[in-house]
Amino acid sequence: MADAWYEIAHLDHFWIRRRFNVLRRLAGGLIRQAHAIAEVGCGRGLLQRQIEDHYQRKVTGFDLNHTALKGSVSRISPLCCYNLLERHQEYRGHFDLILLFDVLEHIDDEDGFLDALQFHLAVGGKVLINVPACQWLYSEYDRAAGHVRRYGIDSLHHVANRNRLIVGRYTYWGLPFIPLLILRRLWILEGTREEIIATGMSDRGALMNHLLVLLSGCEWIPQRLLGTSLMAVFEAPSDGDCLANAQHA
Repeated sequence: MADAWYEIAHLDHFWIRRRFNVLRRLAGGLIRQAHAIAEVGCGRGLLQRQIEDHYQRKVTGFDLNHTALKGSVSRISPLCCYNLLERHQEYRGHFDLILLFDVLEHIDDEDGFLDALQFHLAVGGKVLINVPACQWLYSEYDRAAGHVRRYGIDSLHHVANRNRLIVGRYTYWGLPFIPLLILRRLWILEGTREEIIATGMSDRGALMNHLLVLLSGCEWIPQRLLGTSLMAVFEAPSDGDCLANAQHA
């Protein structure tokens, strides 16, 4: 993730707040039940802090960005500058829930990355993933943010199936933001990377941020129609699910 993004995103940002509300509705029970939780790509610890405050749970945070880790707002969770591809034995099968929020879209080699991630996942563990949705919304902002792609539920199924996983519960979210992303796609056509991210991610001030928080709640969760983001639970399949997945693919 670009450093400029970390400078703009904050705990009260409308998009950060909405993402966490969607997590609570879709998979809050997984947070409560998990014994050991990790977040891959934790950045400045916004999601860690939200989980700490709401669920009183620690979330081990992994990231490669030293600057982001140093500026973390997490209070009680461990922070580790660590590359999953190193596969340290101390983490082998350690986590029964791994959060992968807005990371996979940055990865060229999805399969290699998810294989390394599963090294850290306990037997029967789950991965809670969030990605940007709808490839037709791909814009200069995505390029500036380092996004390789956006996803739909079909492409997410294919990624999961290739990596011995299935998509369990899922939801699109951000439906009220679709017109804003269309405008962003048409409006932001040039500028430096930092300028594009600043324009595309800005909360536009306290009043506009508050209005966007209210707007973001104007959708049902879970919903399978459309959204600017897609949140899903990846699970290891049973034998019966493997057969169903093969037929789906």
